[in-house]
Amino acid sequence: MEKTSQIRSVAKALKIIDVLAEARGELALHEIARKLGLAKSTVYGLLSTLRDFGYVEQSIFTGKYKLGLRLFELGNIVAHGWDVRTVAAPYIQRLVDELGETVHLVVLDKGEVLYIDKRESRESLRIVSQVGMRLPAHCTGVGKVLLASLPPSEVRRIIATKGLPRFTRNTITDPKALEAELARVRAQGYAIDNEEIMDSLRCVAAPIRDHSGKVCAAVSVAGPVARLEGERLKLAIDLVTRTAAEISAGLGYRAEQFVRA
Repeated sequence: MEKTSQIRSVAKALKIIDVLAEARGELALHEIARKLGLAKSTVYGLLSTLRDFGYVEQSIFTGKYKLGLRLFELGNIVAHGWDVRTVAAPYIQRLVDELGETVHLVVLDKGEVLYIDKRESRESLRIVSQVGMRLPAHCTGVGKVLLASLPPSEVRRIIATKGLPRFTRNTITDPKALEAELARVRAQGYAIDNEEIMDSLRCVAAPIRDHSGKVCAAVSVAGPVARLEGERLKLAIDLVTRTAAEISAGLGYRAEQFVRA
């Protein structure tokens, strides 16, 4: 939006909200005015209006201002509207179009990966998976990404409950080996299922974060090993991690906020 289309009083009010958010606490009237370079009388009028609508609160003890509960209520409304499946839909379809391989969107539920969306490849190999299907977490790319986001104690609990059953010669069945694999996934920001759930199948997966920074889902590309190797595997890694980052941004995740924190 061009600045010429802005309503100045609304813009100033929004800047007050930003200043209070950055302060992460209370500010006096003169502090807010100084930060914004505005007259105290102007800021007072705007603060009074924001206070009347619940966006700002004023301490009865200090007279200072802080963000109001109305913003918390609105934030919850917005967060509930960020359904990961809806937000992810155009991005995962684009990923299918770019790579021509099957794309999955999954969440972790009761220690297993639950498929909540799937876009089928146009190529000859069709992956035996469907929306609503569950698979073990330890032998799938998406599962390893989701496990890597959990505390070690939670991973151990899942292993104790679900075990580490073998599906192929490459399935990780040793808890220590899985621990090392999850550390590698955390360090590189993506996971690869190298024929661990199904022979001749390779998957590349990356984590999706919500507005709070929590890993809430994972996206993956799956295809035959012969098509996902060398430069094409590198391309798949780049596109999957980019797609995960874009979906995360669509859910309200801002990486710079957590870097500052």
